[in-house]
Amino acid sequence: MIDLYSDTKTRPTPAMRKAMMDAEVGDEQMGEDPSVNALCARVAELLGKESAVFLPSGCMANELAIKVLCRPGDDVICERSSHIVHYEAGAPAALSGVTLMTIDGDRGRFSVGQASALIRKPGFASPGTRLICCEQTTNIGGGALWSLEDLRELTELAHAHAAYAHLDGARLMNAVVAQGISAAEFAYGFDSAWIDFSKGLGAPVGAVLAGSGEFIERAWFYKKQWGGAMRQAGILAAACSYALDNHVDRLADDHANARRLAEGLAELPGVLIDPSLVDTNLVFFELEDGDAQPFADALQAEGVRVSVVGRRRLRAVTHLDVSVDDIDAAVAAFEKVALAGD
Repeated sequence: MIDLYSDTKTRPTPAMRKAMMDAEVGDEQMGEDPSVNALCARVAELLGKESAVFLPSGCMANELAIKVLCRPGDDVICERSSHIVHYEAGAPAALSGVTLMTIDGDRGRFSVGQASALIRKPGFASPGTRLICCEQTTNIGGGALWSLEDLRELTELAHAHAAYAHLDGARLMNAVVAQGISAAEFAYGFDSAWIDFSKGLGAPVGAVLAGSGEFIERAWFYKKQWGGAMRQAGILAAACSYALDNHVDRLADDHANARRLAEGLAELPGVLIDPSLVDTNLVFFELEDGDAQPFADALQAEGVRVSVVGRRRLRAVTHLDVSVDDIDAAVAAFEKVALAGD
């Protein structure tokens, strides 16, 4: 199976598994795991923040940030296709009681003008805007890249209104590689930011959330309350450290494979895609006619797995377990399915 369903389908390499096996460990919850502590210190520096906390998932990273920075009823501004809107099981409302104020943006991004139009001051009928959230890169927006200038303007807007800014960095390192800008530059001005290790970086588990010392201290409280505290988690942290050492620069290969796939799909009948919009490792395409699910089912029968994200919209994601040869084989399978339905 050529699995293009998501970059979460990556598996730890033999060398990563060895690093996990050799990891120094201790009680993470007691602050005694040297591998976890080293990873957190490294990511805090990477993101230009004071402190950091190791977490089981990126979902928890987003929700901890919202919980710490907001109060029940507060407005949180985000793009309508954001992960916190669609893929976190209603957690912003269930766990923090916030109101998501969504913007119909451009491929997951929005302008400072759009955000400014939604900002509300506290009053007798509204607690006001407390947080602005951005995804770098965007997910359902198609792996689109934010400009550094737009991110800076949004953090400045938030702070000008006594609000906070949060950076969902699930694929932040893809942006770092694609744009040649450091993670700290992207995270500058954000009160909280995180990176995920279980996507393109290829670790089996883990995300690290960073912010001020006070922010992380509060995040630890909710991490414990929500069942996220761990014991000998250095085995997991070692995989993440290995990924930082060995799997960042190679993200460029995933981007090249994604463009190769997009260019192949653009040649097929009934498939709608603009390869110029493939910025990183996410490839979204639509069917000119017909439903996406039967197309995906037929494709899987040919040994290629993709995800369905709309009635006619599908997503394919490249990652370290997908080679150039896999891309060419996938295009051949796409062609067979497309021609069968033509």
